[in-house]
Amino acid sequence: MFNTIFPKIHKEGYKFLAISVLLTFAALFFSKLIGLLLIIISIWVYYFFRDPERFPIDDDSYLVSPADGLITDISERSGPEELRLENTSYTRVSIFMNVFNCHVNRVPTSCKVEEIYYKPGKFLNASLDKASEENERNFFKIISKKDKEEIVIVQIAGLIARRIVCDVEQGQDLKQGDRIGMIRFGSRVDIYLKNKKVLAKLGQNVVAGESLIASE
Repeated sequence: MFNTIFPKIHKEGYKFLAISVLLTFAALFFSKLIGLLLIIISIWVYYFFRDPERFPIDDDSYLVSPADGLITDISERSGPEELRLENTSYTRVSIFMNVFNCHVNRVPTSCKVEEIYYKPGKFLNASLDKASEENERNFFKIISKKDKEEIVIVQIAGLIARRIVCDVEQGQDLKQGDRIGMIRFGSRVDIYLKNKKVLAKLGQNVVAGESLIASE
């Protein structure tokens, strides 16, 4: 129960939380009103960087969501040219994370990380379609252990986000639901898949590592 109410936070959050708490204590000496405001901000910082445990289905016949948030697009697209996949057709599922969603991202299936590619870019509203082409983003090409299919996950920075955090390395083996990183302060994740039946629905709220996105 304690871990549910007070989940651990991602390592990226410690410095932000420390700064916020120090500013809060300093402000309380001068103004209770400002101090109260900073207490609320400190609580939000803790909440934003939360990294709760998730419980995947543990069945690689299914793909679980790589992110918490709202599904804003399900469409047929060419693969990312940054990974030389522009001539391959995929189904792209886009998940928009607002500032209240958990921002830790996870792999949808047991896999091997075949390639990671980071690309600097703009900071447009992540809910816009052109954010997939113009914003700062980090690409993961993974190969599923079960059927050897290529799956692409793209972390996309948003209007407020200013850093994408990657917690894995090329060549690393991962289990379904393992963490791959996070995006700071509002963003989006795209997942490109093929030869799968999409189970997710447009407008659905999903939970990283648990909600089912697709099946064989």
